[in-house]
Amino acid sequence: MNTSQPDPSGRPWTRLGRATATAAILGYLTLVAVPPLAGPAPASALASRIIQPLRPLVGALYLGHGYRFFAPDPGPGHAIRWTMRKADGSTLAGTLPDPAVDWPRLLYHRRFMIAEKIAGLVPAADAPEEVRREAKPQWQPLVMGVAGQLLRRHGGSEVELTMVEYDLPTPEDTIAGRVAPDVETALGVYTFATAVGAQDSRSSISDARR
Repeated sequence: MNTSQPDPSGRPWTRLGRATATAAILGYLTLVAVPPLAGPAPASALASRIIQPLRPLVGALYLGHGYRFFAPDPGPGHAIRWTMRKADGSTLAGTLPDPAVDWPRLLYHRRFMIAEKIAGLVPAADAPEEVRREAKPQWQPLVMGVAGQLLRRHGGSEVELTMVEYDLPTPEDTIAGRVAPDVETALGVYTFATAVGAQDSRSSISDARR
């Protein structure tokens, strides 16, 4: 008895045809599943190794999506809060990203990712001194770039940046009405010169207090 299932054209599947179709489906599912597992950090070391030879195909099919960033446990959100002093003594304040200013939505998303990128490099405020010192060369160039753009855009003379972490409450916290306070980590005070990399004693408010 022939147990082969006919395809839509009425011709039976051959073993080679089934094997080829199965391999293609499994290969495509692998291309869909591995990129979210391999990034963003912290990522699976196994998935990071598996994706290396697949990157050209993942890029060609536009499958490099970081779904794991959003689910099932996205974690707390972050923003960069800034306060700027201008030459005439006036001040400005804002956040990055800012849904009231960053439009269209794609611009908001890109600035949101800038804040999340920096947040992934900055240790917690209560981290050991050695850990914070070793991490600073990784995040400070990015922060200087942000400071420089803000100073250019608003014509400021000095800007203070703070990383703000917004808690993601559990369902139980939401039902009970519990709200955790925002966690703030100082990123420094920058003038235009320090924002573009010049040495200055005011390049970081954290350094000035240590």
